[in-house]
Amino acid sequence: MTDRPRATTSTRRILPALALLLAGALPAPAQVVVKMATLAPDGSTYHLILKEMAEKWKTATNGRVVVRLYPGSVAGDDTDVVRKMRLGSLNAGLLTSSGVSAVDPSVLALQVPMLYSSYDEVDHVLSVYGPKLEAALAAKGFILLNWADAGWIRFFTKTPVRTPDELKPLKLFAWGNDTDSLEIWKGAGFSPVPLPSTEISTALQTGLVSALPTTPQAAVLLQWYQHAKNMTDVKWALLLGATLIGKPTWDKISPEDQKVLRSTAAEAGARLRGESRASEERDIAAMKKRGLNVVAVDGKAEALWRAAAEAAYPKARGKIIPEAAFDEARRILTDYRAKKAAAGKK
Repeated sequence: MTDRPRATTSTRRILPALALLLAGALPAPAQVVVKMATLAPDGSTYHLILKEMAEKWKTATNGRVVVRLYPGSVAGDDTDVVRKMRLGSLNAGLLTSSGVSAVDPSVLALQVPMLYSSYDEVDHVLSVYGPKLEAALAAKGFILLNWADAGWIRFFTKTPVRTPDELKPLKLFAWGNDTDSLEIWKGAGFSPVPLPSTEISTALQTGLVSALPTTPQAAVLLQWYQHAKNMTDVKWALLLGATLIGKPTWDKISPEDQKVLRSTAAEAGARLRGESRASEERDIAAMKKRGLNVVAVDGKAEALWRAAAEAAYPKARGKIIPEAAFDEARRILTDYRAKKAAAGKK
């Protein structure tokens, strides 16, 4: 009977030590480092929103997911980022449609020139067709975390341009990897110059390029307008983008953490879209104060731009944009416009 208390005391001393020993022997949850790149300049609103998202990921997962950001094209242009994601040297990226289309070109159905006339139209088509695009990207090893956009593409030029014919003789920047688009531009009588986006500033300064299709936000952030001080005021197309993460990296993250990451990324995407849409008028006004000439486009000239774009649709359908994606996006848009028109008559 006298031995029993001693055994109990001994056990009480041993158990905590044993628990500590076992805890030390168990492996700690592996930390997942997400190397994420973007063209957005260091310190820009886009970059700051991504930094906030990264901090929230780290905090919400107790450090299990850490993001290392590479802003300002230091990792190359969008196609470079996608290539590096496939190789595993990068894990994620906030990409423009050029990068997303390098994974699956169906996304370009949301960026058909002169097809969409408002954010509402693009948002509606994306809300309906987006899940199919997300599934297509996932099937190719890329998980979509959010959609983003950077405003409406206009033409920034060294000399004033009001109509398509006035643009044709100018040396027009074109994405260097998109040979099909180059052929369409050339076939329509334009003069595209294929280059990576990282060389735009130098090309404008040296005269290698004299016309640039881009958004006011990009033009002011990257100071491109300083070398192309005329902006044709026609909404050519919406510059769509998305944040993607490679599936091998995503699969290393627990389902519980994935849920938190998706929610935070969706919130960041909404902020990115809101910022770009709210800043457009401010950006144009700021550039005008610094010498930008906005070339007005009346209804007659706009009809010429629309005719030039629509003439290329048969060539783009199936060659640049998969036929099914092109047709479905247009069908969704047509239905949306018909319902809106019918509602307006009531």
